[in-house]
Order: sequence, then C-alpha cells, then structure tokens
Amino acid sequence: MIYDSQPITFQQLCKTIDLLHTCIDNYPYAYDIKNDYYYISPSALQRFKIPDNAFHEVIHTHKLFVYPPDLDNFQKEFQELLSGQKNFQNTQYRWIDSDGDPVWINCRSYIVEENNTPAYMIGCINEIGTKQKADNISGLLGESSLKGYLQEFYPLFPSGYLLRLGIDDFKGINEKLGVEYGDRLLRRIAECISSCILPNQKLYRIVADEFMVLDFSGEGLESAASLYRQIRQTIDSFVEENQYEAVFTISGGILESSNVEEFSFSDIMKLSEFALNEAKRRGKNQCYSFIQADYDNFIKRRKLKQVLRQAVCNNFKGFEAYFQPLFHTDTHTLYGAETLMRFRSEEFGMISPAEFIPVLEETGLIIPLGRWILHQALQACQKVRQWIPNFQITVNVSYIQIMKSNIINEIVSAIEEYDIPASQVVIELTESGAIESDTHFSKMWDKLKANGIRLALDDFGTGYSNFQYLYDLQPDIIKIDRSFTAKALKNEYEYNLLNLMSGLVHNLDLKICIEGIETEDERNRMQELSPDYSQGFFFGRPCPFEQFIEQFVK
Repeated sequence: MIYDSQPITFQQLCKTIDLLHTCIDNYPYAYDIKNDYYYISPSALQRFKIPDNAFHEVIHTHKLFVYPPDLDNFQKEFQELLSGQKNFQNTQYRWIDSDGDPVWINCRSYIVEENNTPAYMIGCINEIGTKQKADNISGLLGESSLKGYLQEFYPLFPSGYLLRLGIDDFKGINEKLGVEYGDRLLRRIAECISSCILPNQKLYRIVADEFMVLDFSGEGLESAASLYRQIRQTIDSFVEENQYEAVFTISGGILESSNVEEFSFSDIMKLSEFALNEAKRRGKNQCYSFIQADYDNFIKRRKLKQVLRQAVCNNFKGFEAYFQPLFHTDTHTLYGAETLMRFRSEEFGMISPAEFIPVLEETGLIIPLGRWILHQALQACQKVRQWIPNFQITVNVSYIQIMKSNIINEIVSAIEEYDIPASQVVIELTESGAIESDTHFSKMWDKLKANGIRLALDDFGTGYSNFQYLYDLQPDIIKIDRSFTAKALKNEYEYNLLNLMSGLVHNLDLKICIEGIETEDERNRMQELSPDYSQGFFFGRPCPFEQFIEQFVK
C-alpha cells in the first residue's frame, strides 16, 4: 500500500498504540521491518508471556511466546509478508499466556510500503477463545463482563453478596423439547429473574443455565435469601402460566462478599459454584448459604479422593484387611469372620470406613479394591482352615461392584484358586445398595447362588423394602443392623417387632445374625430371640489377621 500524502512515521504508530491501549480490549501492534523492531500494546504484557512490549529480533523473540506446535505456521506466514508474497494476513494460532497456558488468537495485519518496498507492518491481536462479554440468548451481560466489573473493586469488595442461580435439570428440557426451545426458555427465565432485580443489583448469565446476581449495597444473607424466594416464586408462576409445558425449578447459592474479599475471580467463581452445587446436592429447588466449614469438608473429601486413588495405584498402600469374629449363638463357638477394609494415610491418619467407603463407591475405586479385599479374605480363610476346617469367611460386596464389574466371575475364580468350598464363602451385600432389586442385579445374584456361594443381606431393618428384598433376593442369612438392635434393647415395641422378624426369617428357613452386641446384658437379651449367629464388640473387635489368629483361633 502506497500513500500519496506524507506517510505516517513508525514513532507515530507507536504513539497511537499507547493512546489506544487503555480504551480497547485487543492488542494493536506495529513492526518496523527495516530495523526489525516490534511494538505492541503495553496491556499485552499482563496477558501474554512476552519479554517486553517492544523488542528486536522479532522472529527469534516470538519463539518465547508462540505455542511451539504453532511456531512453524507463524514463521511461514511472517516470511510471506516480509518477502512480498502477500500484503495482508488473517490467521489463527496460539500464544502462551502469563500462566504458561496456550491461548487462541487471531492475527490481522497488512503491509505499509514506502517506495514500493515493505516498510511497516500494522496489525492487531484478538483473543478468539475468550468468553463472550454479552449473551444474545438471555439478553444479559456474560461472565467476561462480570469479571471486569468485579475487578473494579479488587481486592476489597463492598459489603453485600453474590447469588448464583442454576436451573435444575435443564439438560432434560433440551433433550425433550430441543435446544431451540431451551434457548427461548432461557430468555424467558432471564426475564423472570430480571423482574425481581432492584436498580442497585446487577444480573449476569455466567454459563449454560446459570446466572449471577450481585448486590453490594450492604445487604446480607437474609436479603439474599428473600431475593431467591422471590425469584423462585416468579419461576413457579411462569411454569404454571406456560401450562407446565416445561416443568423445572431453580436452586441458589449465596456467597457473602466478606467471604471473597481477598480472592481472585477464579476463587469467587469456585466458591459460588460450590454454594450452588451444595443447594442442588441437598435436594434442589432451595438455597444454600456458603459456610467455610462445609467447603473445608468438600476440599478434604476431594483430597481424600486423590489420596485413595494414589493408594490404589501404589499397590493398595495403606489398605489393610481386618477380621471380626462371628459366633454360633447356642454354643458360643467361633465359626467364621467378616472381612472389613481399613485405610490409613500419612496425611489423614486412620480414616473411618464410613468416610472412605462412599468415596470409593462414588469414584469406582471400590472395583479394584473389592477385588483386592476378596483375595485377602480367601487367603485368610485358607490359612484358618488349618485349625477350623469348616471356617466361613464373609466378604462385603458393594452394589457398584455387582453392577459395573465382573465381580461374580472373579469370586468364583478366586474360590477355585484358593481351593475353598463355595459353601464356606458368604457374600454380604448392604441392603441400601440393592437399588430397587434391579433385574440385572438379581440375575447376577442368582449366578452366585448357583455356584453354591452363600449370600447375606446386611443392614436388614434399616430400609423400607425389607420383605420385598427377601422375596427377590432369597438370601441365606439376614443380618440385623446395630441401629435396629439398639432400638430393640431400649424399646419393648421394637423388641417385639424384632422378635416377629426373627420368627419370620426362621419360618422361611433362613439364618439370622444379630449385629452390634456390645455387652453381656445385650447378649443375654438378644439370645432370647434365638438368633443363629451373633456379632459385635462383646465378642471381639475387628483386628489384623495375625492378631485374629492369636486371639480367636489358636
């Protein structure tokens, strides 16, 4: 490009960039080809891993902040411009940001010629991977605008709160009625929320079906909860007016500004997301106010997941099999043991099974660990049979293992490997995990019984479908949970109920085991119910295998 009038100087270009950089979001730049000198908006220094906003040796210096896989493409394009093969560039590649992560940018530039010779390159870098500042679907400003607004106050926010709102199960609406309908619905939802917003409050759509309300007027939790209730009532009215074409609810998470005074934007989003997720976890269609102790427990649980995963990958380091003795009620003789899992880590110490077992089930780690504890149990049984030939070993199996692994075949194979009679192995399932007696589960349960393996139903008396489970699963042994036992010891009605249950179980030709017996008086009282087996701290606490041998076997 050739100018007939007096050409602009490179210094003037740099001066113009300095004047513009505080007014625009993009990063204009200029390149003096003859002197190999590059000048970019000073604001690029805060965003990208560039050594300075002005530098020489341009191609070489770009190697410091162009994402390595895109470097060849950048150099090729740059050389074509310098050689005159083209005088305009519009290409996409990645730069490295100040955190070391790749960021997609679009680079547009053209060549300014003097005397038919390329003199300058003028261009602009635009980020193309950033979140939108506004959302045309809801008609609201977006997360990027929210971030910009909050940065005006950083690091000290005025007194007030942030209310993060999320539509419950919105994905189901998109799947049932289509994405276009979902977009129209989001606009109507945004209108419902906006109708509740006061002039001193701000509303943003931050992601998918979530919104954020900011109120820095000094109001607290009570005001935030009141606003949520108003929004929920407005949403309920809209659903009714829409003739229940799409039925949905809305949950909310409240974060007081005092909780986020010293945090970055990412921390603000993280804490508010936790508050909203906690509201959904507690049943949805409700509001939860951020509590630091709850968040600390959440972080601890997340850390525990990591520790458990590392332990499993490190040959189950920290896990140990414990054994609790099982006794015949009438003869008071040892007949078997229940295998229990214990875990100790350097960071947390000894962790209760009530804490780590649910995490194992949630993450699926219960599958490899269940396989591990199975072999620990059968190996122990094999050794004890030297002293007690008819010794029975009980192994707990999670419904996650049943539904998501090949645990049935693994059990059968392991029994053959350790040469143990199948009738001396008892597989115990917690009733609460039977999930409505799923037919797939029942078929696999039948396969165990077909192989002669005995089945025990644990925690009987704690659920709501006990007798249905008896019919569907037809276990060999019913185990009465400690919580039921404790009630029966204190309440005559509960005791009579347990007595009736015991009679029913025996009439079905099943065995009954009463768990949780801790004192001699409790044993004597429960013995009147004629249980077949007894278990509890009175008879012996769970312990490592060697201790079990010395204390109960030898």
